[in-house]
Order: sequence, then structure tokens, then C-alpha cells
Amino acid sequence: MGSSFAFVPQVGPEALFKRLSEVPKLAGVTPASRLESRAAPETISSGILEIDNLIGGLPRGCLTEVCGPACSGRTSLLLAAIAAATQRQEVCALVDTNDTFDPHSAAAADVDLKRLLWVRCCDSSWRGQGFNRADKASLKTRALVPEERRNNKAEGAVEQALRVTDLLLQSGGFGLIAIDLGDVPIKTARRIPLTSWFRFRRAVEHTPTVLLVISQQSCVHTCASLLLRLEGEKLSALSYQRSVNAHFGNALDSIVRVSRAEEVFANPGTSACEVPNHAQLLQGLSIRAEVLGSRLERKPVKSDRAAFKTKMFWAG
Repeated sequence: MGSSFAFVPQVGPEALFKRLSEVPKLAGVTPASRLESRAAPETISSGILEIDNLIGGLPRGCLTEVCGPACSGRTSLLLAAIAAATQRQEVCALVDTNDTFDPHSAAAADVDLKRLLWVRCCDSSWRGQGFNRADKASLKTRALVPEERRNNKAEGAVEQALRVTDLLLQSGGFGLIAIDLGDVPIKTARRIPLTSWFRFRRAVEHTPTVLLVISQQSCVHTCASLLLRLEGEKLSALSYQRSVNAHFGNALDSIVRVSRAEEVFANPGTSACEVPNHAQLLQGLSIRAEVLGSRLERKPVKSDRAAFKTKMFWAG
């Protein structure tokens, strides 16, 4: 009787099975062999045929992340996706964390600005400078800001972007919601709590909205239903041609091309098709796309890589 173990009466198998059958939770358990696979989500065009052939399009009701360094084509893919959505008469929202969106370039990329909600999360003291990228005074002002202060501003902008994204997902009615974190410092982007991305993934589920995140390096991690990495292969920009031609004595010819480009784009009546080839900026930018992760259930693709070229017109 000095033992510390409690007395447990013996229960027969019949009584045990009877008790288990009365438990509501266990009564609804379905054998694994009878579980049905979840249907693949509906996909929409990304605006780039090569990307659509690779991933099958952007999935609705899912969180898709596109990461890549500068000049990797991430902005081109963002504008192409927004343009394709607005052409389908869908309303889109762009959460611009660093105020780097250029409406003139977006309009040249066939984006219907009337169907785009542009949320600028940058500091109010810097607003209005994003329209003039060639303004030396604004560039100098940003360069003189201490790094610590810039990081603090970036953290505040990211926090505001997360709150705005949460409100947009809760309100609904958007065909595409894009969060541009491309110019956010990598350390700041990595500090975003994983719970925030998990909340966004749950909020966008079972909705017709495409949640697109643009970043330098992957920060969504396992919360992303589709992770795509972009990388530039070849850059034949006008600035690159000028540096190459300088070794062959053709720098003057490059300067004449720049002047000609400014004259063409200074004329509002000039359409994109009338712009000569030498007046195009970043012509021949070859992009390589690679699928790093996918939680979508669909037929396997023949390859997890694709390549496409971009052509952006100088609208500033």
C-alpha cells in the first residue's frame, strides 16, 4: 500500500471501442486512403509568356514571392502583372514601400492607372521627388542622410506597408495586391515577422486576389505558395554601350544618341512604336527565371527555369 502509483482498473476491448466511437472528433476522422487532393488554384497571366509557361501563371488566393537583385527584371515582371490585371478590368493595389514607382513608365507599360491604387509608404518629406529621377538635388539629399536614419525610415515604411496590406486584404475587391520591397535593405526585410506573412497567406486564401511580393532576397520563406527568383544574364543598356564605345572612340556617338532620346521622349505625341531602337533604355536585358519552391499541386513542368527579354522605354 506504500506504492505511489494509482490504481487503474482494467478495461476490456469492447468497452474501449465503445468509448472511442462516442468521441465526436474521432468519429469524423477519414482514412488517409480516402482523402481527396486539394484542387489547384486558378491562375492568371503574369503578362510574360515565358513566365506563364514556367509556372502556369500567378495563382489566385496564394502568396507569390519574386526575388532578385537590381536589374534582374523584377520591376518589369511587376509592371507586366499589373498591366495584365488592369487589362482584364480588375482593380489592383501597389504598396510602394520606398516610393520608387514611376507612373509614367507604368503607363508606357500599358498599365491602366485608373484601376491602380498606389499606396506610398515613404516618408512624407521625400514624397514628390519620385517623379523626377534625374533631379540631382533630391538624389544628393537622400545620399546625405545617415545610414542609421535611412534604416529607421525603412523600418517605419515597412511597418506601414504591412498595416496597409492587412487592410487591403481584409477589405477585398482587388484582383492583385503587390508589395514592393525591392529597395528595402535586406536586413530590414528579414526582420519582418514570419507571423505577418502567415497572416497574409491565411487572409488571401479562398479569395480571387493574387498577393505578389517583390524583394531582393526571399523573406516570406515557407509562407509563399510560389517562390520565383530572377537574375539578369546580359545587360546591353545605353550606359553600358557608352562605356564600351569609349574604348573604341565612339563616345561622341553615344552622347548624340542620348540627346536624340531626350528629343523623342520630350514630344508627347510620339508613341512607343515610333521610338527608334537606339532611343530605348535597357533594350536587350535578358532575364533568367528559376522556381525555388512551389506548394501548388499541378502537373510537373519540363524545366524549372525560363528566360525572357525586357524592353523598357525611357519615360522620364
